[in-house]
Formats: sequence, structure tokens, C-alpha cells
Amino acid sequence: MEFRHLGNSGLKVSAVSYGNWITHGSQLEVEQATACVRAALEAGITTFDTADVYAGGRAEAILGDALAGARREGLEILTKVYFPTGPGPNDTGLSRKHIREAINSSLRRLKTDYVDLYQAHRYDYATPLSETMAAFADIVRAGKALYIGVSEWTAEQIHEAHTLAADLGFSLVSNQPRYNALYRVIEAEVVPICQELGISQVVFSPMEQGILSGKYRPGERPPAGSRATHEGEGARFIRRVLRDDVLLRVQQLIPLAQEENLTMAQLAVAWVLQNGNVASAITGGSRPEQVRNNAAAAGRKLAPETMADIDSILGSVIERDGAMVGTTSPKQRLR
Repeated sequence: MEFRHLGNSGLKVSAVSYGNWITHGSQLEVEQATACVRAALEAGITTFDTADVYAGGRAEAILGDALAGARREGLEILTKVYFPTGPGPNDTGLSRKHIREAINSSLRRLKTDYVDLYQAHRYDYATPLSETMAAFADIVRAGKALYIGVSEWTAEQIHEAHTLAADLGFSLVSNQPRYNALYRVIEAEVVPICQELGISQVVFSPMEQGILSGKYRPGERPPAGSRATHEGEGARFIRRVLRDDVLLRVQQLIPLAQEENLTMAQLAVAWVLQNGNVASAITGGSRPEQVRNNAAAAGRKLAPETMADIDSILGSVIERDGAMVGTTSPKQRLR
């Protein structure tokens, strides 16, 4: 396993991390989820990403149970706050009240005294940013989170938050965006400002919901048991990009993966890790063998010719519009 510094901090994370969005508490039984976490540990993965909203809190609880017995000092546990976790008007957003109550609930479910990275799951337009950052400062001073990050924030929002954090005596060290060979919207503005400020990317969907694994073929039904066949959040996300024009081009990447002696999934993860601003690529997996396969992409350096060929093959189906960054943050409270 390869390890990289998270931003300008002294914390190192595994280049390939394991995340349990969609899977734990929804698609997978507890025993199967636990087996995947154990496989991740055996493969050298030390960084685990979750969120309080995943499966209504069950994902955090399952991860906490699965990590029981592992040496806590050898793990980096990441979770997030923002989306609704209850029926009340204050059970959502990035207010001081919600952040304080959410971190306590997350720690209880994760069965730990602290998380290594606590992330703002989206930008909250209904709460002053100064209030949010002051609340995060309190969490850090209390020792409940060691570092603070954000997810899917714009370059301008990240810059403002970084300035406020510095004034409050702590560092903003990471951003968690969607990023892969097909979806590159952070490259225009987010990556440059983060490189300037010493902030890393901890990216999700490096395989674009499994599309870059090559298992979805143009003109064919999705494979049985794949994410596209599940009713729920996973299927909703993948159907946005499950188009024949995309799938046709992805199939043309297969010879490149073979030349690099990689699976298609490994090629996708390795591509993400070529970006020096990426500290870790969050991978999922519903079977232990998938987890081990993904972890094997760590430390692989793709040939310049391979990188150029990927660009050429994907061509016009690559999404590069920087204006799309931040569009997943609701402009007002969810309720």
C-alpha cells in the first residue's frame, strides 16, 4: 500500500481507501460488509470513509463494529456531517447545534473517541460560514476530530473556509469531490486553489459508479446484481451516466488496461492517483475479492502514453465543465 500526506498536515492516509456509501446497511448484510472491511485491512488499507447519513446511521455503526479489534492508532476514520439525520428542523445543515450533536452521535456509532477527519458533506447556504468553522474549531479543540475537510465545495468556498480556519487556529486539509477519468470538473479551479492552499483531494467514485470497470456494455442489460439493478440511491446515481456513447468508449480502454497488466477497475483507480493533488481514492466493493483488487492499484504509475490514450479514447464524453462544481449543495435547507 502507498501512503500520502493529507494536504500540508502530518497525517498520512492510504492511497486507496475503503468507503461504505450505498453498500453497508443497505445492499450488504452485516456479515458480508464485515468481510469487506477485513479484506481492506488485510490489503493494507488503513483509511475508511463513511457519513452519518449513509443508511440512516447504520453504515457508521456497521463500520465501527467491523473495525473492532483493529489497532485504533493504525486507522484513519473519516466521516461527514450535513444531510438530515432526524425529523427536527435542526437535524440538518452545518449549524453549531447540529455539528455538535452530529459528531457525538457519529462517535457513538463508530465506537471511537475521535475521528481522524470530519468533513462538511456539502456547503450550507443557510448557515454563516463563520459559525460553521467556529463549530469545527470547537470539535478539534475538544479532541473529537483531528482534522477538518469539506466535500463538493467550490474553489471560492474552499478559499474562504481555509482563511477562516487559519484565523481560528486549525487547518482545512481536504476536499472530497467526485473525480474520475470521465468526470473531471474539479481540474479547472478546485485543484489549482487546493494545491496553492495545501489541501488534498480525497475523491469518491473513481470508477464512476462501476462504469469504468467495463462491466456495463452498450446495448446490453446491466449484469445481474450490479449497482444499476438495485432499486435505491446507487441506481439513481449510475443511471445519469449509463449511456451507450459512454459505454462504447469505455470498452475501448480494455486493451490499455491489458497493456498495463491491470484490470479495468485498477486502471480507473490508478488514473485518479496520477493526480498529485489526490491523497486517496475511495473505493467500495461488495465482495472481499473486489476490495483486494482495488487495493492493488495503489502505487501503480501509468505510462504517459497510456494517460494520453485514455484522454483520446474518452474524448467528448469527458465532463470538464467547472461550473458543475458545487451544484450538489442545495441552495437552501432541505427542510
